[in-house]
Amino acid sequence: MKRRHPLLAVLLILFSSLSFGQGNDKKLHELLRLPDNIPAEDRICFALYTVHENTLKLTAQFYPIKNFEPFEATLEIEEKGTWVKKAQTEIIYPGYTAPFRIENWDDTKDAKYRVVHNNIAFYEGLIRKNPRDKEEFVMGALTCNSFYPQHGGDISKKDIVENMQKLKPDLLFFSGDQVYDHSAHYLNWIRFGQDFGDIIRNTPTITIPDDHDVGQANIWGAGGKKATSRRGISGGYYMPVEYIREVERAQCSHLPDPYDPTPIERGIGVYYTDLEWGGISFAILEDRKFKSGLEGVIEHNGEIYEAITDPTVDTRNFDVHGATLLGDRQLKFLEDWTTDWSNAEMKTVLSQTIFAMANNFSGKRDRELYADFDTNGWPQTGRNKALSVIRKSYSSMVAGDQHLGTLIQHGIDDWDDAGYSFCTPAIANLWLRWWQPKQEGKNRKANAPKYTGEFVDGFHNKITMHAAANPTLPEIAEGGKLSTRAAGFGIVRYNKTKRTTTFECWGRNTDIFLADSKQYDGFPITISQTDNFKIKNGFELPTLKISNEDQVVTVRKSYTNEVVSSLRINGKVFQPKVLQKGSYTIEIGEGKSSKRFIEVVAKAKNGEVLEVKL
Repeated sequence: MKRRHPLLAVLLILFSSLSFGQGNDKKLHELLRLPDNIPAEDRICFALYTVHENTLKLTAQFYPIKNFEPFEATLEIEEKGTWVKKAQTEIIYPGYTAPFRIENWDDTKDAKYRVVHNNIAFYEGLIRKNPRDKEEFVMGALTCNSFYPQHGGDISKKDIVENMQKLKPDLLFFSGDQVYDHSAHYLNWIRFGQDFGDIIRNTPTITIPDDHDVGQANIWGAGGKKATSRRGISGGYYMPVEYIREVERAQCSHLPDPYDPTPIERGIGVYYTDLEWGGISFAILEDRKFKSGLEGVIEHNGEIYEAITDPTVDTRNFDVHGATLLGDRQLKFLEDWTTDWSNAEMKTVLSQTIFAMANNFSGKRDRELYADFDTNGWPQTGRNKALSVIRKSYSSMVAGDQHLGTLIQHGIDDWDDAGYSFCTPAIANLWLRWWQPKQEGKNRKANAPKYTGEFVDGFHNKITMHAAANPTLPEIAEGGKLSTRAAGFGIVRYNKTKRTTTFECWGRNTDIFLADSKQYDGFPITISQTDNFKIKNGFELPTLKISNEDQVVTVRKSYTNEVVSSLRINGKVFQPKVLQKGSYTIEIGEGKSSKRFIEVVAKAKNGEVLEVKL
C-alpha cells in the first residue's frame, strides 16, 4: 500500500479546506457575491477578448440564465455614434459563456463594444487599437487568485485593479489558478470576473487554467487520461470531461485559434497558440497538459511522492527515459513559431509554471525540499528540450504558480546559455514558498544577497537566481493564513527600440505610482533581447551588413535544416554565433525579397563581412 508523504498530507488538508460548493450552496453564493435573483439588466458579468491577425475573439460570461430568458446574445460595435450588430452566438451551458468572433477586424483604431442580452442587459467595453507603434509595450502579469474568508479575510483586489487602471497595460496575463474551488469553477470564475472585470473589459487578456482551475491539487495532464484522484499523481484529469471543457471554454475560448486543434484523450480540447499584439509575439503554452504523471514513472523507496525532502536522494535518477514535459505537438508548435516574425520585434513564452525548481522551502522553515515534481524542472530532459527550442528565438519567459516572485536565467549545458524566466508572485498567499539555499550562489553580483547567483536546482538543472521576493521571517511564522504576505503582481515592459525587457515585481497594497514606492528586493531588472541566448565559447559566422534595417536573420544547420536561431535584429549589422563548428545556412529577410546563403562556415574567430542587399 502506497503511503502519503507528510508534506502531501498537509497540502491535502489545506486544499480540502479550500473546497466549497458541496452541500452549502447558499453560503457559497454569499461568498461569491452572487444574489439569488440577478436582475435581468445585470445578467452579463464580464467579458474577455484578444485580437490576433485581424481576428477579434471575445467571450462574455453570464450569470445563470433564468426562466424563459433566451440563450442567445449579440455583440455590437459603435460606428459613428450608432450601435451596429456584428455577431450573434448561443450562450453555452454548462458555464453560461457566449463566445463571439469577428474576422477582418480593423485593429488600427479603438472601438467601443457592447454585449447585449434580450435587449435588456448591456455590457460595454473598449477594444483597444493595436499598440504596434508604441515604443514601450507593457504587460501586467498575475497568478494565483483567492479570496477565502476563513483563511484570513476577504482578500480585496482593489489595490491591483487601481494600479492597473492607472498603468493601462497593453496586455494582461493571468497564468493560472484564477479559481481555487475544486468543484465549482463557474461560480468562482464569476467572482474572478467581479474582482477584475473593470480592467479586463478594456484590455486584451490572456487567461490559462492551472491545476486548481480544473479541480485538482496538482496536475500532470498525461495527454488527457482519467486521473484516479484529485491528488493527480496518476497523471490525467480527475473531474468529468464536461467540467474540463467548461473551464477551458470560460478561460480560453477568447484566445487565438489553437495551433493544432486536435483534441487529446477523451475529447478534451487544447488551446496552445500564439498571439501577436503590439509588435510582441507571445507563445501560449499548456505546460501541464502533456506532462507525464508520476505513477509508473517515479518511485522512491517503493512510494510515490510529489516532493522529496531526503537530501541523500540523487534526483538525477528521476530523469527517466520516456518522461514527457511539453510533448511533441507543443515542441513542433514552438519550432514553427520560432521563425514566424510577422509583425513582431520581440518574443515571449507564456506558461503556467517556470522551467526550474526555483524555491526550496514550502510551508515550514525546518523542512527543505530537494525535489518538487510539480515544477517544470522535471523531467530534466523534457525541460532541456523545451528551453533549447525557446532560446532559438531569443525569447524571455513569464509564468506564475509558484507563489514566489523570481527572476532566473536558465542554463542547459552551461549557466546562462538559455533564456530569462520571470515568475510573478501570488495575488493572495496561503502556502508560502521561498528560496534560501544553504550554499551561497556562485558568481553573484557585488553586494547581492547570498541566495542569488549560480546554483543547480533540486533536479540539478543549472539556474542563475537574480532576484527572489522571499517572505520575511515574521510572515513565515504566521503559518497557513490566506493573506497578502509575499504576494503581489508583475509588470513586464518591452522597449522595442532598445530591444530590452524590464521585469518589475510589486507587493500588494502598494501604489506603484508614488515616488517612494519600492519593489521587492532586487527588482526591477532589465535585460537585452539577445541575453536570452548567450553563447560564451561558441563559433562565429560572418558579420552581416544588411541594406535594410531590422531584418529577420535565421540560421540553420546546413545538412539537417534544423533552426539554430531566428531573430529580428536591431539595426543593419549583426554577427550570428553558433554552438558548434560546421557549415550553416543563413536566411535574411522575409517573403520574396529574402536572401539565402548556404554552407557558410563557422569559425572560432571570424573577421569576414557579408554584404547583403535586399
